[in-house]
Formats: sequence, C-alpha cells, structure tokens
Amino acid sequence: MQLRDALDDYKRNEGHDTRFPGERRSTHGLFSGLGGRLVHVDRDGSLRDFGYPLTGLNGVERSRFGLRRGGEVTWFDEFAVGSQAYHGDTALVVTEHVGEDEAVVQYDLALGDAHLTRFECGDEARDADAELVAYLDLAPNAQDTRIGQLRHEDAIEVYHTDEHDFVGSATGFAEVRGQVPARFEEVLAADPVRLPRPLSEDRYEEDRLSGGLVVFLPLESGGSTLVTLLTNETETPRERALARIAELTEAYDDVDTLRRAAAAETPVEVPSDLPYDGALTTDLRVLGLLSAETGLRIAGPDFDPHFAHSGGYGYTWFRDDAEISLFVRDAAEHFGLSLDGWTARSARAYVATQRDDGTWPHRVWPFDGSLAPGWANGRLEAGDDLDYQADQTGSVIAFLAAVLDDVDGRLEAEIEAALVAALDGLDDTLADDGRPVACQNAWEDMIGRFSHTTATFLEAYAALAATDLRDGDAAARAADRAHQVYESVDDLWVPERGVYALREYHEDAENGAYAAGDLDERYDSAALALASAHLTYARVGEVDDERIARLVSHVRETVDGLWHESDEGDVAGLVRYEGDEWRRRGQESEKVWTVSTAWGAHAAASLAALLSERGDDRAAEFAGIARELLALVLPDGPLCADTGYLPEQLFDDGTPDSATPLGWPHALRLATVALMDERGMLGGTGGTDDIDGVDADEATVPATE
Repeated sequence: MQLRDALDDYKRNEGHDTRFPGERRSTHGLFSGLGGRLVHVDRDGSLRDFGYPLTGLNGVERSRFGLRRGGEVTWFDEFAVGSQAYHGDTALVVTEHVGEDEAVVQYDLALGDAHLTRFECGDEARDADAELVAYLDLAPNAQDTRIGQLRHEDAIEVYHTDEHDFVGSATGFAEVRGQVPARFEEVLAADPVRLPRPLSEDRYEEDRLSGGLVVFLPLESGGSTLVTLLTNETETPRERALARIAELTEAYDDVDTLRRAAAAETPVEVPSDLPYDGALTTDLRVLGLLSAETGLRIAGPDFDPHFAHSGGYGYTWFRDDAEISLFVRDAAEHFGLSLDGWTARSARAYVATQRDDGTWPHRVWPFDGSLAPGWANGRLEAGDDLDYQADQTGSVIAFLAAVLDDVDGRLEAEIEAALVAALDGLDDTLADDGRPVACQNAWEDMIGRFSHTTATFLEAYAALAATDLRDGDAAARAADRAHQVYESVDDLWVPERGVYALREYHEDAENGAYAAGDLDERYDSAALALASAHLTYARVGEVDDERIARLVSHVRETVDGLWHESDEGDVAGLVRYEGDEWRRRGQESEKVWTVSTAWGAHAAASLAALLSERGDDRAAEFAGIARELLALVLPDGPLCADTGYLPEQLFDDGTPDSATPLGWPHALRLATVALMDERGMLGGTGGTDDIDGVDADEATVPATE
C-alpha cells in the first residue's frame, strides 16, 4: 500500500466510528492463493496483492474492472452487489456483478506467481458488442515512481529493478493506456481522488513511466481471461516470463479449466462425515492462504503497512506459527488428513531459523526466514531479556517435540539437535524460582513474569520430557524442569479472584528497570493456556487435587470475567484481557477477540479432558462451556464472518476489525473440534451427550452482571 493510498483512505474515513483511516482492509471480500501469491478479491471484483511477505514480490496495489459499450465505461463497483463465494472446497473465488441490463460472473484464482481473472458476460453484454476494461496499478518492488513499461506483442511488462510484473490477456488488448498515481495537488486536496482518470493527457511519462494501466479486452464468446504474473528477473528472465504468460493465457481461457486447476491445488479434501466439515475446510484453506512455500505463515493479511495503528501483521511470529503447526498436526492425526508435508515443512523452517543460543527471534519474513523488523529482539542486542518473548521459544519446542516421532532420517536428527539446543535456551530464561524471567507477553504490550509464559514453559518442558530423545541427559533435565515449573505456578495464584494472575510486575519509574513485585490480578485470556499445559504435563507428572481445584476455578472465573455481550446482542465472546484499550475507537468497553474466544473453548475442552481422565464429574461442565464458546466462532456464530473468516476483533455493533482472516483462531478452532471429537464432547455433532454420566448441556457460558 502506497502512502498516496493511505492518505486517500484517510480522507474517506477520518472520524469513522469503526474504521481506522489509512488502512487497507480485508474484512470483506475473499482471498485466493495457496503457497504463492495472496490476492484479495473485493466484493466489487477489484484485486489487490497482499503476498509480499510470502513471495518477496509486491504486485497489484489497486484495480477496477468494468464494461465499455459505445465508448462509455461502467465500472463493476457501480453495479449492484451480487454474490461472492468460493467454488466448493477450493480457493477459486466466484463474484457476480449485477447491472441494470446485464450480469457478469468473475472467477479469480492465484496459481503460484500468477493470478487469473476470468470474466463471463451475459447475453446482453455480448449483444451490445461490449469490451471489458481493466485498470491495474502495479507497484514492483513496492514503488509507485521510477517505474517503466515495456509493451510486448501479447503482454505488458511493468518493472522497477529486480521485480518485473507482466499483464496478458487471452483475447489480447484492444487498447492500452498509462496512468500516473495521484499528483501532489490531488494528494493535498481535501477530497479523495478516483482512479483511473477518464482521459490520458498523452504525456510520454504517463504512458510509459508509471505502474498504472487501463487496458481494454475484446470478448470472445462472451468471455475473456486477464493474467498477471509477478517475477524476479534474476530467477525468471524476460523471455521465460513472456513464454509463461503465453502459456497461461492459452491454457486458462474457460471456466472449467480454472475449476480443475483450483481443485488440483486444494491441499486436502475434508470428508463430509467429519464434524463441522465446512469449518474445517475453511480453517485449512485459510492456513494455506497465509502460508509461504517455506512452510512459515504470516499472522494475517497486512492491513496496516504504514503502521499507523498497529505494528504490522505480515510476518511470522514463532508463537502462533508453532501453535498453528501443532494444532494442524494434531487435527490431521485425529481426522486422518494427509498433511504430513505441512508438518515437515514447518519443522524444517524452525530448525533453519533457530539462533545459536537455541532460541528464536521475534519475527521473520516467511518467504525466506530472514530476520524481520521487530521490537522484541533483546537476545540479539546487548541488553537483557525484557525485550524478548520467551513464550515463542517454548511454543516451538512443544511442536518439535510432538513431531519428533513422526519423522525419520536427517530431519529427525536435525529436530533432535534443535530441541537439545532449545532446552539450553529455555533454561537460560528460567529463573531460580522455577518461573520464566521477566520478558514481553504474548500480546506484546507489557513486561513482567506472565502466567501465559509460564504455561508455555510447562508445556515445552513436559512435551520434551515425554519425547524419546536419544540424549537421555536432556530428557531427564526437561523432566526436572517441568516439575520445577509445575511447583512454581502457584506463585501466581490470586485467592481473592480464584485465578492465576496476568503477571508479576513492578516497573521502576526512575530507570525503567524491572524488579520482582506485585501480582497483576486482571483476567487474561492468554493465561487460559495453563489448562492445555497441564494436560500435557499429566503425561510426565501428577496433577494434584489442589492444582485441579485451582485450574477449575481459574478457567471458570476467567471465562466469566472476560465474557462480553453487546447490548444489541450482535456480538458475544471473550475480550482479550481486563482493561484492554487497544483499537477501541469510540467504543467504551473492551472489544471481543476471536482468538480469545477460541482459546477459551480450547482451554475448557482441555480441562474437561484432564478431569475426565481422573473420573471427575466436573468434566461435563467444562465440555459444555467449550461447546458454547466454540459455537460463537463456528459458521453462523456471531464472531464468524459471512465469508467464513475469523477476524481478529469485532466492535459491539458486529463490525469486524483488524487482520482478517487471522490464522491463530482458525487453527484454535480446528484443534478444538478435533480435541472435542476425540474426547466425545461434541454432543449431537458427533460426540456423546455426556461425560461420565453427567448432563453436559446443563452448563452455560456466563453472562456479565
């Protein structure tokens, strides 16, 4: 997104109740692209590339499509809003444009470095001898100036330095015009500018020295296919790129071919007899969309590339990425899905990005694993661990330990070596009292000694202790550390509230130093991770009765304390933590988060599983809570968009906000359905209606007072 676009959006949305001006939102529309480009198709059919973090290539910044009849252009964004949906289980996006006298169906599919857009026009457009018109603004190397165009016989090339983008058409081009971006006076004007401009000024710099194109495509049998191809010139020389454009325009000149290609790239078909198969299909599609060929993922589409209101989302965080990998592996194992390739790619990527001290950095670029901009790289700097997120290393260990027995050969040896080194890194950030040292939290907005970080350490050590490591000393040390962390958890207990604290903290106002201090007694959805951590710990140690009682209270009270329902009833779920003020806009209360709500469901299911293993009747209560929280993030639930996507947050009026779709809640939903199905908690959707003879339907998610 160029600064010109951000300023234009600012003019359109300044003062809006639920929009943050200057962002490029993906809260409506659908994405296409699995393992390569990530292309957003808005409801009006306009395209925009979000895939730079996945490919290192920037591509399309803005676009418009329409019809020209009798010299007059009607853009599809002026048509009535038609339907938009995926074709079956694939990532082929089908968008219907409905005009006064005609209808056009648009099909969009990203295939690796290419994107294909097929238009099928109704009889009215054919009879009117219409032409398709496409406005594309390409920004190779993320530039909107110092760009050149080359007009080849059957394609147009737009370039800056190493990124060269190509545009081709199955029916050729009837006409091509250039377009420069918004000029200074337009940027400074009070009103936003609408591109493309109606007429060219016939300046040579406009026609050849810009990334903007207006192209007219003849129709053949009422249809035409537009192709864009993003390349790195050193990897794909011009002649090879032109040959590929020619192949694509010739091969994909009908809808059936696109459908077959889309079916072939679908990662796995989810059997229809699985519980919530539609949700599982969406979860796997979303996680595929957000993945690079390396196996690393972005957290979500980067809606705020100028960091006006956030720190960016188009990076790989090892915390949520490793948890996603673990959730996918566990769900695939339970449901019998063929996703071993995903697991192996993720494992190789984590091995490759591990630092010499055994830890993992704040965030990396998923297209090559190189260090990305961040603010929590304390272990790379000459400082302390305050600017470090120790839970990220713990999450990677839990995943690698879980998959060690799934692999063999060289990868098995590499994972084991990485785990032994990671154990040293984890030990280095474990204090003498058995809890992690002061560091940054999972939400990246505080410093302290957090219950969530403690939970990740407990799960990491326990998972490592339960693994058949050839290094017996390392396995024994992991078991000792797991017991040590287990004993230390109660240092965070808040008896007055019946929960584990958000953190222990004390900030020295004079020098910013951290020292041991008070407990931050607020409810925190991240602290719900203690439930699944104890389920893992139970494989290597005993969870005593007192700890069980405290976990029961902790999950129950945290869900109760974070529960929020809007006055209109449009939104219900869990807020991130008590007192969260981020991205509220004009809303007085905390916003509901999908990841927190899904986390609550997973924690309740984990606790129900732990209780059930002990024959504890309270398992039914938490299975019921898990079902009710899960229902909120399932299709038709109030937190799930019509697209099937889970946005990060929602305002009380139901408006989705922030990264959409966000990978973490989709993976949590996937894992929760798998865990609940495995343990018979889904009730009428495939599990039993009770656990240990107690009616689970009696349990209800609490409402706020």
